[in-house]
Amino acid sequence: MADNLFKIKIVSPERIFFTGNASLVEFNTSEGEIGIYKGHIPLTVIIAPGILTLHLTDEKKVAALHSGFAEILPDSITILAEIVEWPEEIDLSRAEAAKERAEERLSARTPETDLARAETALHRASARLHISKK
Repeated sequence: MADNLFKIKIVSPERIFFTGNASLVEFNTSEGEIGIYKGHIPLTVIIAPGILTLHLTDEKKVAALHSGFAEILPDSITILAEIVEWPEEIDLSRAEAAKERAEERLSARTPETDLARAETALHRASARLHISKK
């Protein structure tokens, strides 16, 4: 194994989504975007909806990562994801409809509108659409 690689494991309730080695892992947290290299300080973060990018030895993989937690250690990272999807697993028409619904809720802004929920739905749909169109 190359000196700059570290172990990554991504688990969702349905499956072990990915295990392998990466030189860099990027995703969104509740505090903003984060990039993790080998030797990162130990950290636990809350995942925010967005794009997960895995920089592997000979390729770069992307997935839609919606929520969960990550444990970051100097030589490994474990992501416990509520939902995580590869581009080929995404239903494009469903994601487009979800984005439209979220945008409508946000623009209507009635007293009954749960703005946080609508914003999260918009972020999830946007991440799905972004990676599925690449």
